Amino acid sequence: MTKAKIKIYFSKGNVGKPITYELVKKYDVMFNILHADINYGSEGNLITEISGEEKNVADALKYLDELDVKYKMYTKSIIRDEDACIDCGSCTSVCPSGALTMNDNDELQFDKEKCLVCELCIKACPIGIIKVEL
Repeated sequence: MTKAKIKIYFSKGNVGKPITYELVKKYDVMFNILHADINYGSEGNLITEISGEEKNVADALKYLDELDVKYKMYTKSIIRDEDACIDCGSCTSVCPSGALTMNDNDELQFDKEKCLVCELCIKACPIGIIKVEL
């Protein structure tokens, strides 16, 4: 089983097409939608994690290429220095996916699977302990 985190850009002409349905049906991949901003008749994007057999995921991405659907692979990830973190929560206020949250003990929690790698948390961190890992 392999996973790929991608951002799919839907043009005005592709928004109404069942592209994700076709990917699931034809290539037996699973979608975990992390963020979506799509309006019918307009452009939009979908940030998702596609998982399945390695060949199926590769074939699904090839299918997007054949349809001329643009997408971006997320190959970076966010890391934070947990020991240096002061649990101030500044980063949680800018995190659109809810990857950064505060628990009941006012400790910062980071769910890497939900992270969109938007890098807003890096700018919000007052002590600079959040970085991008390539």
